Amino acid sequence: MIRRLFDVVASTALLIASAPVLLIAAVAVRVESRGPVIYRQRRVGRDGQPFQMLKLRTMVHGAESLGAGLAVNDGDWRITRVGALLRRTSLDELPNLVNVLRGEMSIIGPRPTLEVQVAQYTPRQRQRLAIRPGITGWAQVNGRAALSWSDRIELDLYYIEHRSVALDLKILLRTVKMVAGGSGVYKGDGGGWELEL
Repeated sequence: MIRRLFDVVASTALLIASAPVLLIAAVAVRVESRGPVIYRQRRVGRDGQPFQMLKLRTMVHGAESLGAGLAVNDGDWRITRVGALLRRTSLDELPNLVNVLRGEMSIIGPRPTLEVQVAQYTPRQRQRLAIRPGITGWAQVNGRAALSWSDRIELDLYYIEHRSVALDLKILLRTVKMVAGGSGVYKGDGGGWELEL
């Protein structure tokens, strides 16, 4: 209950504080390219429950069916100019705060993943679904998308097994530093997830 209270208070405060930035970003997304301002993607939450995760659109409309599909690398031609800035500053994640208010996400937790990814989890990896997914988390502040998929899951499982107020504070402080530096946004050569066929 304490974590949920923190989530509600923090997400409400952050939404209010970031409203002007969110409005400017939304206008910029709309002006630069056609398509919706808010990008919705079906993700898997706690206990395997699906939900629609909200983000500011950073790529051309219909990007999932173009180029590399779900994989996104630095310099990807599908990323708009405004989108590149939003990704580098993580401002595209601001609508995630609405997901937090709805109870679908938490401020801190494993990043929510796609159903096709969850379908490939081992029994141990499914423990990642034991808590609400988060906007930021232990894997996010220890390499983010630059990590291999298995390493990210192991870091998330470590968080679930060891989560505490002290660890949450460490994650929040590291998140601020990462957002300021814009590191780990793209998967690079050794990171990310690849579909196993």
